[in-house]
Amino acid sequence: MTQFVDHPESTCQFGMARQEITPPVGIYHRMWGAATHQQAAGVHRPLIAAVIVFRQAGSDQPSDNDQLVVTLDHCILGPSELDSLRKEVAQATGYNPESLLFLYSHTHAAGLMALDRQELPGGEHIPSYLAAINQTVAELARQALADLRPSLFTYTTGRCNLAAHRDFRDEERDLWVCGYNPDGPADDTVMVVRVCESDGSLRAVLTNYACHPTTLAWENDQISPDFPGAMREVVETATGVPCLFLQGASGDLGPVDGYVGDLDVADRNGRQLGHATLAALYGLPAAGTRHQYQGPVVSGATLGVWTHQPLPEQRQQAIAAWQRTRLQVELPYRSGLPALADVQAEKTLWQQKKEAANASGDAEAMRDCHAMVERQTRLMWRLGGLVPGTHYPLAVYMWRIGDALWIALQGEPYQQLQIALRERFNSLPLVISTIANEASPAYLPPAELYDTGIYQETIAVLAPGCLETLIGAISDKIAEIFELH
Repeated sequence: MTQFVDHPESTCQFGMARQEITPPVGIYHRMWGAATHQQAAGVHRPLIAAVIVFRQAGSDQPSDNDQLVVTLDHCILGPSELDSLRKEVAQATGYNPESLLFLYSHTHAAGLMALDRQELPGGEHIPSYLAAINQTVAELARQALADLRPSLFTYTTGRCNLAAHRDFRDEERDLWVCGYNPDGPADDTVMVVRVCESDGSLRAVLTNYACHPTTLAWENDQISPDFPGAMREVVETATGVPCLFLQGASGDLGPVDGYVGDLDVADRNGRQLGHATLAALYGLPAAGTRHQYQGPVVSGATLGVWTHQPLPEQRQQAIAAWQRTRLQVELPYRSGLPALADVQAEKTLWQQKKEAANASGDAEAMRDCHAMVERQTRLMWRLGGLVPGTHYPLAVYMWRIGDALWIALQGEPYQQLQIALRERFNSLPLVISTIANEASPAYLPPAELYDTGIYQETIAVLAPGCLETLIGAISDKIAEIFELH
């Protein structure tokens, strides 16, 4: 009969630093094609940048095994903007630029910080803002490295129904829309990571959840982290320590209440996730302990007493296991991708239609034409970020710490990725972050959704079956890392 129960844990050297990176009011803010405003009129909640560093337990010197992660309250950065930030952080830390990992909360209310927008109203602020971010994040990286010290990670799973399926069939109009689908499945998993000092005192909380931060949409003119902002506030107020948000596989997931201009809805969504995080957190035992049977105590009944005891030496060594690897999965491009010149021609056509609508005073047509111009612009970004050839080398970053595996990968896979991996490896805590580094290759929907007209598949640049191939490759690597054959 079981005499003790161990909770999933890890131990390593961990450093962290964070700072506000809110853009100035008046900066270019138009993220949504349907929006009519150009510039940010105010700030709902501050945007945050954080740098966290993982290093093998017992190691005092930087090495190629370290993993430095930058998290930003932005939707995404373009290739040139990311390259500039990567170089600055690499120079500040001495790490190989290719080893650095950049993650995004993916808020759609921060504004689109791209240098190709600097000629638009408020765009003149973008170059100086990006330069300031580069300096801030480089300094945070130095601070995080100076903050490295032994830490204990404890993992648990909560549940939150904030996220909903967002592929909705409009039967009346015979089309698919990207919006709340009450009949579709939605993964409600909240992976919560508690970080403690070596003495057991609380140091930080990390929340890994899959849901597009699209509460606030075209009617909103305020800079905002969307729901992660209020989520962090709830957790930090209750715990007194920093809380970081890690975006999961949310290609087909968004808030039940979304696409609004009401800031209170974003806060309500965030508080829902924050309290789900706390509910899971409060169920954790003391760090670095196992729940162990101590024997009987005679009372009105003969009672079996269990207490939390320090981990034995063998268990301490097991949770310090460390392995860092990078997997590159070659995924074929979708056939029939348009040429950049054709996309540019389509964009020019919609720009002309927009100008005609503006001249005639047709505000609705002008808005729709602007949205189509934006679609073509983003398609050009996606195509411009692809490597030459027939396949895209999708990068997956993986680092094992003790009982858990941390995974970060490019693109926006559908929820099937995290569901399938957690079902197969249900005894392993898997912290899964997506939209890592470059914006490419965008969405990875399941094969059966191709050629249906669903938004995500219509802009997908990778061929049907790529999501399934990616899941298989990651699954095989997990089995190899943990020797599960």
